[in-house]
Amino acid sequence: MVITHTDPDISPGNTHLDIIDLKFTDFGTYTCVAALRGGGIAEISIDVNISSTTVPPTLTVPRGKSPLVVREGETVELECLVSGKPKPIILWSRSDKEAPMPDGSMQTESLDGVLRILNVSREMSGSYRCQTSQYNGFNVKPREAEVQLIVQYPPAVEPVFLEVRQGLSRSVSLLCRVLRAHPSRVLRFEWRLGSRLLHAGHFDSRDDTEYSVRSLTREAYGEYTCDIINEAGPGRCTFLLTGKAFAPEFYYDTYSPLWQNRPRVYGYKLQWTQMNPGAVDRIMAYRLGIRQTGQQRWWEQEIPVEGNIQKGELITHNLTELIRPEAYVVRLTPITRFGEGDSTTRIITYSAPTNPHLREFVCSFEEEPVCLFTQDKNDDFDWTRHSAATRDTKYTPNTGPSGDRSGARQGFYMYIETSRPRKEGDTARLLSPVFNVAPKNPYSITSPPAYCFSFYYHMYGKHIGSLNAFVKQKGQSTSDAGPVWSLSGNQGDRWRQAKISIHPVSSFQVIFEGIRGPGIEGDIAIDDVTLEEGECPDPPSNPIRGASAHTASSIWPLSVTLFFTVFVHQR
Repeated sequence: MVITHTDPDISPGNTHLDIIDLKFTDFGTYTCVAALRGGGIAEISIDVNISSTTVPPTLTVPRGKSPLVVREGETVELECLVSGKPKPIILWSRSDKEAPMPDGSMQTESLDGVLRILNVSREMSGSYRCQTSQYNGFNVKPREAEVQLIVQYPPAVEPVFLEVRQGLSRSVSLLCRVLRAHPSRVLRFEWRLGSRLLHAGHFDSRDDTEYSVRSLTREAYGEYTCDIINEAGPGRCTFLLTGKAFAPEFYYDTYSPLWQNRPRVYGYKLQWTQMNPGAVDRIMAYRLGIRQTGQQRWWEQEIPVEGNIQKGELITHNLTELIRPEAYVVRLTPITRFGEGDSTTRIITYSAPTNPHLREFVCSFEEEPVCLFTQDKNDDFDWTRHSAATRDTKYTPNTGPSGDRSGARQGFYMYIETSRPRKEGDTARLLSPVFNVAPKNPYSITSPPAYCFSFYYHMYGKHIGSLNAFVKQKGQSTSDAGPVWSLSGNQGDRWRQAKISIHPVSSFQVIFEGIRGPGIEGDIAIDDVTLEEGECPDPPSNPIRGASAHTASSIWPLSVTLFFTVFVHQR
């Protein structure tokens, strides 16, 4: 026989020979020879023996081997007895559903008809099929049998663990529920407090059991367990019953938490709420612990509490005499008649105040670091802190002040030096600290608050450029914030005051921008910057000429009213 093509149902390069209606005369050696392209001959031989004692296969399940009942976690052997000559290979698979076998495959081979499963789980319960495979070339109809596997497991219960908090003299009920179990009959339960048996019984038609304490005493607190038991073992609910108060929760959005910002010490406004204050007895006090980071010693004090704390109520305590710039760990523990509750901790760090006494912020630039004002890093040059008493004798004449706003030569002010290498159009910007807008309640701003922003300026010299004042709100860039005040040109050798009413709706900074004029006689100075709550007072009758008010052309609404008061100090 010469086969010159490949069966399309067989992988390329393979071929086969079917012998139909096998006879004794067909025994012998069959050789397949392949002539390969490019030369070379390969061959393979198969001996076919004809036996007069061939026996068709049979397949049975031994008595007592189905159904098989085992407990979860054990090892089980599923067995099918196979006979026949020659003896076929057995294939195991799931017969009740399309699911993989324990080894992950859809079928598992067995030479002896035994399927061994290690660490059996409840998901492996069900029917398994054993069947003979086609073998030794004989096309015999498969024989098959089924084995039923039943996996017993302890009850699955809920809750596995639950913390229950309740005050003294109150009642409490603990409920343990059965989710599933096999076998589900003959379930019994045992309630214990520690190792002491409290109650035991059997389940009726319900799937849960409850234990109640009518009036809690100190002895009734502790760990309660409920064991629900079947033939496979127990499932356990655990309840930790305590009278401890829940931990307080620190409030991190405290408006202007830093205060008492003295040179060596600072204060901090600590705020918190109490989690579920009504769950246990009334909180009588808090134990406050505080220690400096990196040290071990704690200082403790008690903060008494009057009346009942309401859910969501914001509690405040002022920490004083904290050493600048050290950070501190703060621990807060609620105390009830039961004793101490759960503690919570947080770290307090010193940083530049984000809202330094906005009720009346005054900066006269007498001390470093100039009231937390900073230089803009994206301008051309910087503002300079200066005093006329220490001024260089080589200073440019006919420009700049001869003293601070009060007339004192020893007093300090900020100014822009317009001598070389400065050139016309160069800018210097001075940025205030960030001021937080104080809402009327901690959740919303019903109407924008008003602040009076005022400062003194000195613009003397024939080359004076421009002085601009900006209010930059949160989310804005400096370029987006248009000036709220602007003045250009020589205003004479005197200090004058500007006042602007502003209505910011978010945290903001004030920015002073000095622009160099066409020559060196163009020094511009500022002093005594203030921010006060409320509108500026009524404007004077003689507003300064040349001043112009601008409103910010951005998405941030900012209402500005411009007033000026002129104070003249003779040299």
